[in-house]
Amino acid sequence: MNSMMRRLAWTFGGAGLLLLLGTMGCTTPNDFSYSESDSGEAVAEATVAVATSSMASPDTLRPGDRIEIGFSGNSTAPVYPHREQIRENGVIEPPLLGTNVMAAGKTIGQFQNELHDMYVPAFFKTLTVTVRLEDRYFFVGGQVRMPGQKLYLSEMTVTKAIQSAGDFTDFANRRKVEIVRKDGTREVVDFKKALRDSKADVPIFPGDMIHVNRRW
Repeated sequence: MNSMMRRLAWTFGGAGLLLLLGTMGCTTPNDFSYSESDSGEAVAEATVAVATSSMASPDTLRPGDRIEIGFSGNSTAPVYPHREQIRENGVIEPPLLGTNVMAAGKTIGQFQNELHDMYVPAFFKTLTVTVRLEDRYFFVGGQVRMPGQKLYLSEMTVTKAIQSAGDFTDFANRRKVEIVRKDGTREVVDFKKALRDSKADVPIFPGDMIHVNRRW
């Protein structure tokens, strides 16, 4: 089964595999627990691929994100929030559960609801679970006036990213703005075209590196 899943992942890609699994009624990464030896390993890998893809929603959790899980509404719940960085394989280990839980590939709201259902009623009769994402950043370098690390805001695009770096210098090549995604893929954007056409104003995600070349 594992080899078949890998062939499907190769053929359909991460998002396509998840859709296919849903129609087949197979187990998906939304299952509560995850382990390295699980027969759903390929599905977990597909989830991580979706989480790191440039097509993922801005509020989708990704490997490397730091999150804070808070508990309230029950006097016996953990007093202090649980803080953890999502591991490279997409999982975290919330308190009390004693198992790894897949976080990558899910929105904050989805993951928050999933955790609630894991704690209630197995551990608590009532409980409020909140998930908060700590600050994320992207990077802008090259021919901009204020290069460096920038705070990531939702719905960030390449034009907004350049503006956050103080706009171009006089020597910038506005036709070839390079974007290096966190997963290593590269993209070149024509900034002037992006100003005219919103479809060309590609989204920027946490961990992306933007480099503006010099005009020769």
